Amino acid sequence: MTRIGIITGSTRNVRVNLQVAEWVKDFADNKDIDAEFEIVDIKESGLGRFNEAIPPLMTNKEYATEEQRAWSRKIDSFDGFIFVTPEYNKNFPSSLKDHLDYLGSEWHHKAAGIVSYGSTLGIAASLALRTTLSNLKVATVEPQGAFSLFNDFENMATFAPMEVHKPRFGEMIDDVVAWSNALKSVRKEKSLV
Repeated sequence: MTRIGIITGSTRNVRVNLQVAEWVKDFADNKDIDAEFEIVDIKESGLGRFNEAIPPLMTNKEYATEEQRAWSRKIDSFDGFIFVTPEYNKNFPSSLKDHLDYLGSEWHHKAAGIVSYGSTLGIAASLALRTTLSNLKVATVEPQGAFSLFNDFENMATFAPMEVHKPRFGEMIDDVVAWSNALKSVRKEKSLV
């Protein structure tokens, strides 16, 4: 079965990020699609700021700490991802960037969807994240979720998305699963080289 990790993008104590990730998981779980979805909360990873002496691609997955090894195993276990990111100063959070930087080949040749939110729908954050993911050889699908802090949250604190988002989310999830399935053959071919 295709495994999709729904990765949170914020570690702040006052974050609404986990609410959005839980909504995405519930929405995906209720679709008639052959995939398993799991929330991966970066706040629970035990990893801090990226500060490793050797770039991850040069370590052959022989990481220095158990936290990094556990993060590697977790990300390796997925065929694709849905990233849920807030927008901070027209970018995605540094905590998410650190978690991306801790690994190398674990991200390669997998698919991803992006769900963003902010005062301007998190569009700048999603564009920045797409660029970073492409450098990690992650193929991002075009349909994406974009929520407004003003229209999709009550008092900017409780997630209450408008119904209008559901068709677009359905497309995104379908594409993430389809691309994740297709990229399995690429990963298999690369492992034989």
